[in-house]
Parts: sequence; structure tokens; C-alpha cells
Amino acid sequence: MASRPFWLDAERPPLPQARVSGPADVAVVGGGITGCACALALAEGGLSVVLHEARGLGEGASGRNGGFALRGGAMPYDSAREWLGAGRAAEYWAWTERYLNRMEGDAFRRTGSLRIAADEEEAAELKLEYEALREDGFAVELRGDHLFHPTDGSLHPARFTWQLALRAAEAGVEIREHSRVTDLDDLDADHMVVATDGYPSGLLGRLEGSIIPTRGQMLGTEPIPERLFEMPHYGRHGYDYWQQLDDGRIVAGGFRDADLAAEFTDVEETTGTIQSALERFLLDLLGREVRITHRWAGIFGFVPDLLPVVGRVDDRSWVAGGYSGHGNVLGLACGELVADAILGRDVPLLELFDPLRLDVHEPV
Repeated sequence: MASRPFWLDAERPPLPQARVSGPADVAVVGGGITGCACALALAEGGLSVVLHEARGLGEGASGRNGGFALRGGAMPYDSAREWLGAGRAAEYWAWTERYLNRMEGDAFRRTGSLRIAADEEEAAELKLEYEALREDGFAVELRGDHLFHPTDGSLHPARFTWQLALRAAEAGVEIREHSRVTDLDDLDADHMVVATDGYPSGLLGRLEGSIIPTRGQMLGTEPIPERLFEMPHYGRHGYDYWQQLDDGRIVAGGFRDADLAAEFTDVEETTGTIQSALERFLLDLLGREVRITHRWAGIFGFVPDLLPVVGRVDDRSWVAGGYSGHGNVLGLACGELVADAILGRDVPLLELFDPLRLDVHEPV
């Protein structure tokens, strides 16, 4: 049932072939948004960098998601205030909003996003989040029972990844595609950054077991002439999500809860159960059948406390991942965050995402 993700059908720009002579200062493992952003920031900071990608650039989670660009983290904002404290939650959300603003370009459309309340309980939850966001000065609107985030947008995630990679190569990063790393000791570099989100790499030992590989499935339709949706929509606590692209096609995903236990996996393939649920949802959404042109699956890293996993693992290795399904904006932000830490810059948010907070647990 699976096909190549819609995003990867786009034309990819050619990359200059930079070469690093001798040992690199940093080796980055993972050629998605996080890895490319990290490599670019390191190179612009004056370090020599080699980036390794097991497949082609953007062919993992960065080319297989729903194309949403959302501020904030995976938890609702009111929950973040309770869990992290009001000041730290506001700092976290404002930080992601700054990175969202930096996505401006031909891969990004500023559309806003709409969180749909599926029932009265979810409507009450959205009202609480609305009140918390308003209290802390963030732009947000309550539209009936739905929550509108005006700063959010639609992202072509593969194109954005390729643009970062192009800038990184122009800055001197050596990019090695189809270069799978199985042991960090094989890398000739002073520092190593593992930036594979939820794709198991075997490089982080016990820590890696605390980032749970989770599958998200999607489908895409032929273009339709009516403009039905102006922005990304998501509801049922993120279990349903969809948007209409500039060319009129619908991309929709979710419904992990139709077979939840089976979706905690690192197997990157579609299944009949989830795809059938998506088809029924699409029929209800559009009121008629439309031709499905693409079906795909991708893996993201779920972390039980819904915070990214970013920072130093040991004397030589670092990690950036575990975005719990919010990897487009967080990938850019966290890629640069770990680069700033390696460059010796002040990174006050890093303690919030400390990987070693997870090491008290047994692997999942």
C-alpha cells in the first residue's frame, strides 16, 4: 500500500561537494531538519563538520510528516505552565515562536492552524489553554469551540530540509548520504551528534530506549478544485490532522488510536487498519470519494514527559531528538541549540531538555 511520501516528489536542488580534510571537529548523524540545522550552525561557528545520513537527505521523519509548523511543544500550554512553571513555559513557547518566524521562505506558508474540539471535554481543555496563552501574552483566538493559532503555518518539510542542507554544504559541511553509522567509535571527530529523532540508531545505548519509536501514517489525494481548508487542522488531541496544499490536494494523517499498540514501532510501513480509518475520515471530511495518490509512514520519537531530548550524553557524544510529533519547528530549534552548546555559547533552555533526566528509567 505504501508509496513514496508526497513531499519527496519535489525537485531537490543539487549540493556542492564540500570535503573535510583530516578529523572533523563534529560528526552529525542524521540528515533531517535537526541534523542539517545543527551542521549549518556548527559550520557557521567555524567548526569542521561531516554529516552522515543513512538514506537520502530528508527521507526520514523530515520527509514523512504532515507538514505542520507549530509553535510550542507537544504538551498543551496550560499543562506546560503547571509542569515547568509559568516563566519557563513562556520562555519555551517564545523560543519556538522565534524559530517558527525564521522558517519564512518558499517552503513555508503563514496560514495559522486550527485545533478542533471533537467533544465537550476537548472544548473545555482548549478554553483552558486559550486562557493560559492569553494571560502570558501569546497571540491566540477562540473560534467557537476551536483554538486558532495565528503564528503557525504549513511547511514543505522535505524542501525546507534540502534548503538547510544546501546552506550547510555551502558553509563547508561534508554531507555523506547513504552512509549508515553503526558505532560512534567509527567516527573520526572530536564530538558526535545523534540527530535521528525516533529512528533507532543503536548509538545511544540505554538512553535510546527511553525515546519510543512511534509510527505516523498519512495519505495524499489528487488536487481538488474547491478550496476547503485554508490552514492545517488537527483534533482529537492530535490523533487527526489534515491540510489542503496550494495545488488543492489534501494530505491527512493520524488515527494511531485505531491500532495504538501496533503503532509503537520502528517499522516504516503503512497498514490496512490505519489506512482504512484515514480513508473513512477523508470520505466524511469531503463528502465524496477522491483519488488517493500517495500513502506513507514515518517514525517519530515519543518521550513520556513530552519534552525533547537535547544535550550532552557523555564526553564526546550529544543527542537532539524525541520531539513527540512536533519535529518541524523543534527540529530546527534543537539542532541549533545543541550546536550552540558545542560552540560554548550560553544555552539556558538546554537544562530543560537534559538527556540524562531519562537515564533513571529502564529502557522501554
